[in-house]
Amino acid sequence: MPTLIVLRHAKAVAGLGMLDFDRPLNDRGRRDAAAAGEWLRANDLVPDHVLCSTAARTRETLARLELDAEVSFEGAIYDNEPEGLLALVGEAPDEAGRLLLVGHNPSVHQLVHDLTGQAPDAFPTCALAVIELPGAWTDVRPGLGTLRTVHTPKD
Repeated sequence: MPTLIVLRHAKAVAGLGMLDFDRPLNDRGRRDAAAAGEWLRANDLVPDHVLCSTAARTRETLARLELDAEVSFEGAIYDNEPEGLLALVGEAPDEAGRLLLVGHNPSVHQLVHDLTGQAPDAFPTCALAVIELPGAWTDVRPGLGTLRTVHTPKD
């Protein structure tokens, strides 16, 4: 049974005077991302494959996770469209039993809701949701997933 881990990037700087795309993590974001990586390892949830937005804050979040996994950087994740995220998940490699998607709100929060029919009221920076899916990645459809857990930096 495939497992999808949906992660919102860690906290970034406000970005005054810079493009949104180029915003790096702030100190709290760097700490939270490292802690999320520790949590994934401690809970045997290290992904086989990662889909990551090309924005600076998502790439830095991924680097701070310190995971050993194949990575695909996908510009479409930055577009922040839940339907686009669902399509990318459906194209994941068959051999990936665990897939991590590192993206942006509101689309990652909406993806969790669309796949499981439930989601937490809020999905703060560096929050992650673990979703079990039946069948193959190509079979992923709204409502088919089961939300196993949600983890936030404050947990």
